[in-house]
Amino acid sequence: MPDPFRASVVPSFTASDLEGERLTPQRLLERVAAEGHEGLVAKRLDSPYIPGKRPDFWCKHPLVQTREVIVCGWRPGQSGFTGTVGGLLLGAHDPDTGDLVYIGDVGTGFTRQDRDQLRDRLQPMERSSHPFATTPPREDVVRARWVDPVLVGEVRFRQFTRGDDGRLRHTAWRGLRADRDPSEVTAPQPGRPSPPTAAELPDIGSRVTVNAGGRTLTLSNLDKPLYPDGTTKSEVIAYYSRIAPVLLPHLRDRPVTFVRFPNGVHGQKFFQKNTDASAPGWLPTVSLRDGGSRRGADADEIVRYPLLHELAALVWAANLAALELHVPQWTVVDGARELPNRLVFDLDPGPGTTIVDCCRVAERLYEVLVADGLAPVATTSGSKGMQVYAGIETTNAQSPSAYAKAIAVAFERETPQQVTATMAKARREGKVFIDWSQNNAAKTTIAPYSLRGRDEPTVATPVTWAEVRDCRKLEQLVFTADEVLERADDLGDLFALVGQRRAPLPG
Repeated sequence: MPDPFRASVVPSFTASDLEGERLTPQRLLERVAAEGHEGLVAKRLDSPYIPGKRPDFWCKHPLVQTREVIVCGWRPGQSGFTGTVGGLLLGAHDPDTGDLVYIGDVGTGFTRQDRDQLRDRLQPMERSSHPFATTPPREDVVRARWVDPVLVGEVRFRQFTRGDDGRLRHTAWRGLRADRDPSEVTAPQPGRPSPPTAAELPDIGSRVTVNAGGRTLTLSNLDKPLYPDGTTKSEVIAYYSRIAPVLLPHLRDRPVTFVRFPNGVHGQKFFQKNTDASAPGWLPTVSLRDGGSRRGADADEIVRYPLLHELAALVWAANLAALELHVPQWTVVDGARELPNRLVFDLDPGPGTTIVDCCRVAERLYEVLVADGLAPVATTSGSKGMQVYAGIETTNAQSPSAYAKAIAVAFERETPQQVTATMAKARREGKVFIDWSQNNAAKTTIAPYSLRGRDEPTVATPVTWAEVRDCRKLEQLVFTADEVLERADDLGDLFALVGQRRAPLPG
């Protein structure tokens, strides 16, 4: 028997144990969370232990919880975050004494806009010393800038350590809570159960069978982080499930190219057009000649593209870690390629420019397209630039490229210091490149409402023309998955106009 002061035996439960204690798996998870553990591991009784591997018969169920915290200080950012907030130092009140105690920090989960807004809020609140009843460990507060403890925020975390130095572990920022007062925020206490909320339900573990739109799917590795801020595959699937009503109409009948990130956005990515043998039998596909869009590709190669027409198809793609969905400007009907029904200008900011400069070009495009009888819609790319779309009718597959090129060349001629219509990177310094070639039948563009494989879970987001005209800082047009879901609830589908208002393309 091990010395209980040096080691402890991890408790285990069989199905009979749970039945005897009248515990459902959910109640067991709640007990584990209340006792301060990180999660559960479920396995078959007869399954062997394989060092260094996690086979399918071992399923990890990490507990991801949320907690209100008091912002007590901040660290200035470094490297790419110089001049803004790098992380926050957190506090809460001891539930027994009422003292304000240090409970750790958070450095992920912020958008660039979040960091800048927090910096502007916190700088006027700075104080010369920390606000805690007991001085935090010196190594924890290097470069700290202390503030009055008046702002309440919310974080996601996986564990609160036991003992006198209780700390939140594996934290990610969720945002400020203007509805909460600092006096209401208490530190979590392992062993003290608190009423669970919907936000505190644990993430699903390694493999699970779900129902998506009436179809049964098996999902795997749902606790795997795909973004540096801790966003997991389960959260990616949740985003695509919730955005499906506004996203699916813009994917319908369009062959989809995936950009997959099976090991997260900092791991190796790869493009996938062909639907492999593992795809579900109910998934519709279309076989088309590739067109030679890839370097060295055979123009006669037949590619079996997936078509994403329903919720289950989106969930299936997200489970493949297909974060990015790219589509052409044309659709297919009865297995044949139709003429283009979208026009797109892809605005790519060159070195020394940002999406702010793209907005100025987009305003000019708006005037030209409206004058030509079209109804333009703007979207961010979810990365550096943006796109301007319009619904069109045409009798010639080459006409959209010719029309877009003519406008791009005219803009370059009028303002050669601000715009280039030339693809060569050497010509882009300090300019916005108008990529008219995205109208080529062999090209694809990021789908509206698609996630991007960047440092944060940003989304290609339809925006209003008022937002384009008002944009003066790049942070104003950076939107994460959570923000896009809120926008869809508040603003509806801003991209719908592209399908609703199709006009003849001018000659």
